[in-house]
Amino acid sequence: MIQLIDIHKSFRNKQVLKGVNLEIKRGESMVVIGGSGCGKSVLMKHIMGLIWPDRGRVLIEGRDIASCSRWELKEIRKKFGMLFQGAALFDSMTVGQNVGFGLKEHTSLSKEEIRKRVQEKLQMVGLPGIEDLRPDELSGGMKKRVGLARAIAMEPEILLYDEPTTGLDPIMADVINELIIRMKEVYKVTSLTITHDMKSAYKIADRIGMLYDGRIIEVGTPEEIQNTQNPIVRQFITGSAKGPITEGACL
Repeated sequence: MIQLIDIHKSFRNKQVLKGVNLEIKRGESMVVIGGSGCGKSVLMKHIMGLIWPDRGRVLIEGRDIASCSRWELKEIRKKFGMLFQGAALFDSMTVGQNVGFGLKEHTSLSKEEIRKRVQEKLQMVGLPGIEDLRPDELSGGMKKRVGLARAIAMEPEILLYDEPTTGLDPIMADVINELIIRMKEVYKVTSLTITHDMKSAYKIADRIGMLYDGRIIEVGTPEEIQNTQNPIVRQFITGSAKGPITEGACL
């Protein structure tokens, strides 16, 4: 479904990605872990065609997005849904308007059809009947779930999750994890999650890849990652201050 082939990216004199190779299979839940500032969000932006690699190729269903016209890229982006780290809701809109935003902008659905779709998606994330609330009336966990409802409103083939459990208490974090699993089961989506929350990673992933020093240094199932002998990966997943990863290594 998604292939990253030898992706390099620099910003000014800082090389962030140094030859990333990663394949995400159709219907797979891939999780990419790594320290702050290591380029996880940069990687995700390449997949959506928001930024372009200095070298390398991004393939979506075998199509090199760099060779696409603006219209073709727009159509490819319709395959994606995105849950942003801070939910990124529009403060000036109601919950219902937020969830239905993409439907209003990119489909020919009637107002009544959009209203029904919004209700359906809010029900799916456990928030029925809150269409008329504003984002400032919601808790952090509710905002995440509204953001997820918006991400699935257009019923995408690919879901991207940017640190979905950051800033949530353990119970609400697990609610989000369960919803991510449900999205895969219900919609059969291909998903990529970037996180440093290992509890979440182990629960939602089919496979986990670690990004370090601009490259994916290991990919495996949760069990394989938990039992890795790679000292860099082991230090990260155990959260140890001692090891080859030094303070500020990715900053």
